[in-house]
Amino acid sequence: MIAVPESFVRTTVEREATEEAAAWLHELPSLVEELLSRWQCVLDGEVMHGGVGVIVPVRRAGGAGDAVLKVSFPHPGNVHEPDAFAVWGGRGAVLLYERDDERFAMLLERAGTRTLAQFGAGDEDGIATVAGLLNRRLAVPAPHGLPRLSARAEEWERGLLADAEELPHSLPRRALDAALATVRDLGAIQPETVLHGDLHARNILRADREPWLAVDPKGYAGDPAYDGGTLLKSRALSLIEADDLPKAVHRTLGIFAEAAELDRERVRRWSQFHAVEAAFHGRRHGFRVARGGRQLDGIVRFVEELAELLTE
Repeated sequence: MIAVPESFVRTTVEREATEEAAAWLHELPSLVEELLSRWQCVLDGEVMHGGVGVIVPVRRAGGAGDAVLKVSFPHPGNVHEPDAFAVWGGRGAVLLYERDDERFAMLLERAGTRTLAQFGAGDEDGIATVAGLLNRRLAVPAPHGLPRLSARAEEWERGLLADAEELPHSLPRRALDAALATVRDLGAIQPETVLHGDLHARNILRADREPWLAVDPKGYAGDPAYDGGTLLKSRALSLIEADDLPKAVHRTLGIFAEAAELDRERVRRWSQFHAVEAAFHGRRHGFRVARGGRQLDGIVRFVEELAELLTE
């Protein structure tokens, strides 16, 4: 039986706070054993984890090579991850070997353990370039089964308006209006292409088959420019140290847009929307790196500054 990392148990219990989560964690070692047997794999390293799932290094039977078994906590946000991998077929992302959708489990190609965030630390231009190139490769025609990001436009609008009314914040009205305009102008009608949905430097791994491979997709159909905002949002703590913040932000977005062959204005608008949404999220829920106190206040104020900076 595997040993489930204590840090994963703790964060899952804190996040979910349900009897179902406790039961799932209790059954997880047995579930992993069952999947290893079914897919004819043996353990080949220490169990790792991300935010919502465990990653188990394995070797496949018959000399089929190295892989990882990923088992995620059942959640609507994880449903279409294997669908995205299946559509890409290894194009810019890890290969999908096996799937058990009922168990939220996948057998995946094993990439390296170093992320683009680690490998490219201090090289914001390089990070934006790699992310943009991958974004372009992942933007393939979407099948009918993937959820359309456009279906969330009304939800986004209601959420922004409710947050602006209910939460204390320092966002100027024009920043909120710009985010609402993006939702109304770009949200309801979007391209029918696959997008990662959470493309950032920690979800891009160094690999052998290709230099970089994407992991942990949400699996949406929509505007590839949307992921320019997920990238920028993830770089906030690095950009906060920039001597010239406006220059650094616009440079990052420009490099990403050029590498991805996207309209720079669409990337800017989606990034501004992401910043506004993130600022409200921080006010309401905190962030993974800061749940409260002065550190959270400082990050939220910076994200609000970022949203205002991107408002035109």
